[in-house]
Amino acid sequence: MEIVVVHRPHRQDWSLPKGKLERADASMAACALREVHEEAGFQCALGEELPPTAYEDHKGQAKEVRYWTMTVVGGAFAPNDEVDELRWVTPGEAMELLHYATERVTVLAALERLS
Repeated sequence: MEIVVVHRPHRQDWSLPKGKLERADASMAACALREVHEEAGFQCALGEELPPTAYEDHKGQAKEVRYWTMTVVGGAFAPNDEVDELRWVTPGEAMELLHYATERVTVLAALERLS
């Protein structure tokens, strides 16, 4: 199993692709597919939903994030305003690169579900 992690220069962190629900998104799943496309450049087929995570952002606001496993069906990465680098890594490498504990929990959940 490989996991895509992205470097966000405005936060100087390594993260899983994620973003905010927009009015045009019909669902959280549609939002997840849109965000992966915007940040990583990939069109994907949605897989299994993983357990949601919750945290408090740098402004003290509560956030909930939902993740899915996905399979790339097209596209390619190109650096953009949000993401300047992308890496395909093993779960172990992701655990070391990711800045946020909640995302490391998501990697463990994906590993458990896909093993």
